[in-house]
Amino acid sequence: MAGLSTFILLLCAAKDVMPSSSHWKPTWPSYRVPVILPRSTLNLDKPQFDAEARLEVVSPCGPECHKSSPLPTYEEVKNYLSYETLYANGSLTETEVGIYILSNSGDGSQGKSRTKRQIYGYDSRFSIFGKDFLLNYPFSTSVKLSTGCTGTLVAEKHVLTAAHCIHDGKSYVKGAQKLRVGFLKPKLKDGSKGANITNSAMPEKMKFQWIRVKRTHVPKGWIKGNANDIGMDYDYALLELKKPHKRKFMKIGVSPPARHLPGGRIHFSGYDNDRPGNLVYRFCDVKDETYDLLYQQCDAQPGASGSGVYVRMWKRQNHKWERKIIGIFSGHQWVDMNGTPQDFNVAVRITPLKYAQICYWIKGNYLDCREG
Repeated sequence: MAGLSTFILLLCAAKDVMPSSSHWKPTWPSYRVPVILPRSTLNLDKPQFDAEARLEVVSPCGPECHKSSPLPTYEEVKNYLSYETLYANGSLTETEVGIYILSNSGDGSQGKSRTKRQIYGYDSRFSIFGKDFLLNYPFSTSVKLSTGCTGTLVAEKHVLTAAHCIHDGKSYVKGAQKLRVGFLKPKLKDGSKGANITNSAMPEKMKFQWIRVKRTHVPKGWIKGNANDIGMDYDYALLELKKPHKRKFMKIGVSPPARHLPGGRIHFSGYDNDRPGNLVYRFCDVKDETYDLLYQQCDAQPGASGSGVYVRMWKRQNHKWERKIIGIFSGHQWVDMNGTPQDFNVAVRITPLKYAQICYWIKGNYLDCREG
């Protein structure tokens, strides 16, 4: 077994990250993605579903706090990436995983009480109106959870969201057993049968059509780590729907370093609580980062957590631009910056390990998850 430092270096390795050219395009790097496979699964007692849903996570541990934390051991990482699976009938399992590095054989492949606000100066969010936008990519990939959060379509039957929307770190939230995912659709007038009825200057009214969730995966890093500083690093969950949603989805990708993002910016859309029924889009610069988190000041309100954070970069193999989800919007942090409190919104980065785990949850075959 390689030492942990070598293990981490392997996970960080990437090819073709930064070509030097005056005509350089922000390009998706090729990462050496590890393999995460289930080793054993055991049945757990049915959960109580007695926790209140939290629409945001607040933590006082900022970038310097996370950067100064000791690296986890190999065994700790395995424990964090083990996961619970909640089924629609209320049954619950826990799966232990193994982490494997395959040789690269040319496959290419909080301090003082403060008012919690997540709007920075002028509110730079955009409400998206009209089915011509809402039903088209990429906005159509944003969905609403019945617990109040946002999620993103990442496969034919899968939705990526924040773990705290399902589990508060101690127990599953009320409504998690009968969790549903809402898709915005136009409210059709009698006899319209889907015809274009947007002749008015008023925004077209929309409604949610709901699909039940079949099962939910939550990493043990969130459940075990919620009482300390590592919990937010694992604030993500994957939902499997009972039937395909039949919409275009957005693939996940390994998060590049912030300096390699186009303009240093990220984008995401969510269902902020202060604009009920509206999908709200925003973009902003990344201010800081750790191996697991992106710190930014995108304007957001509770309800937006769980949104997929994405960027658009050049996919060299396919010779086209492609958007990918590189993180999950988690919550809010007050950070002590040189003795001055400063607030950030935080997104969980999809690292090579998290990519391998989420991709395996979706595909069920590690061979389909070798390229991040």
